Amino acid sequence: MISIQSNKVKALSVLSLCLSVFAVSLPASAGAVDAKLDNAMQEQFPNQYKSWLATSEQTERQDMLASYPAAIILWAGSSFAKEYHSPRGHHFAVADVTHTLRTGVAVAEGEKGLSASCWTCKSPDVPRLIGELGVEGFSAKNFTDLGTEIQSVVYCTDCHVKGSAKLALPRPHAQDAMTKAHIPFDKQDINMQGAQVCGQCHVSYYFQPERSNKVNIPWIFGNNADDIEKYYDTRRFYEWIHPISKTPILKARHPEFEHWSRSEHAKQGVTCITCHMPATSDDKGNQFTSHKVSKALEHYPQACQGCHGDKAALMQTLETGKHEIEAKAREVEGLLVKAHYEAQAAWDAGATWPIINDALMAIRHSQWRWDFAMASHGLYAHNPSEGRELLDTAIEQAKYARTSLAEILKMLEVKEVNYPDISTKESAQKAVGISLDTLTEQKKAFLKEEVDKHWSEVSRHGYE
Repeated sequence: MISIQSNKVKALSVLSLCLSVFAVSLPASAGAVDAKLDNAMQEQFPNQYKSWLATSEQTERQDMLASYPAAIILWAGSSFAKEYHSPRGHHFAVADVTHTLRTGVAVAEGEKGLSASCWTCKSPDVPRLIGELGVEGFSAKNFTDLGTEIQSVVYCTDCHVKGSAKLALPRPHAQDAMTKAHIPFDKQDINMQGAQVCGQCHVSYYFQPERSNKVNIPWIFGNNADDIEKYYDTRRFYEWIHPISKTPILKARHPEFEHWSRSEHAKQGVTCITCHMPATSDDKGNQFTSHKVSKALEHYPQACQGCHGDKAALMQTLETGKHEIEAKAREVEGLLVKAHYEAQAAWDAGATWPIINDALMAIRHSQWRWDFAMASHGLYAHNPSEGRELLDTAIEQAKYARTSLAEILKMLEVKEVNYPDISTKESAQKAVGISLDTLTEQKKAFLKEEVDKHWSEVSRHGYE
């Protein structure tokens, strides 16, 4: 059960929430309709539309693998070890997922490639395609097979009833999750509905293999790390087998909604919209909700000052929390890198599942908590206490894994473990057998021959 107190924030902060379509080239049959709706939205919500366009200004992003190369070892065997950047403006959602090495290239006809579920939160075309193909019909498609169908990026209907400011939750996985958690969308006040609109994408999920890789949010037991882990462990689910340690790995994905739902902000009715899309005024004094979706401190007077009267003190608190979480994360990473290679050494020396299973489960659970913390953007602001708790537990579990492995290595008379150089992104990727040059050339060829010729211009936004 998710317990959230709500509605200390005025309805204004979500009533005018209206994301608008970016002008794109559409098929003639759909283009006229969408262009007409787009013009209507610009006329009805000019300030919201203009502020949404400003997400194109949010071009900066960080190469997280270059900044934290240990993550490459932890994610070895998955596409996350190939490329992982920090997020940027909504305007780049389709183009970034198109260009990332994680989504690869087209596979041969008849072969199974990356699921089309990777499009789920990038475009309003996804609910349309799910309506046409069915949930599993959509997810069973290959990612690249539906590239030509993705014509727009973050449209009004991602968050609203078509042509209206009324909030909506159009993605089936989100509707199911909120019902599982006993907070069905249609039964919530407008404040909580606004948070759920953001939470349909800013949430952790996985692709359900027995259901054609459809998106599923694993909240059967609850939405904290322990309860989600219980769900995965009960199902004996894993996303991949780690190629170094043979650990069955779990992967978290941006669990902002989960962390927020247990935060002090949530208890006070402060939501994503309060901080990241605050009410502001145009030159004529008309109030509207900003759709630039930017950092809260950029809106300190509107978003923060009511509760945090001392900006300097707030910034110091945030900086302290960020430093503590970052330090703990680096400690976990260091321990887990060693644990993965110590497990490999144990296997090479003749270890068997009965003696190594306990250590591998400790690696699995430690890395899950590290990921559940660090995959969440802005954890130090959203829920720093939970972040510290997650990483403290991860440290304990990783230490336990290494202690267990040390005993196994001693029993097997292993005198030395070889740890690779992971001081840079390049050295870490070399250690796990990733040829970045080869992957990049393959991607460039795909982009040139397929995307540039046949996909919509939104798939190239910011890359031309």
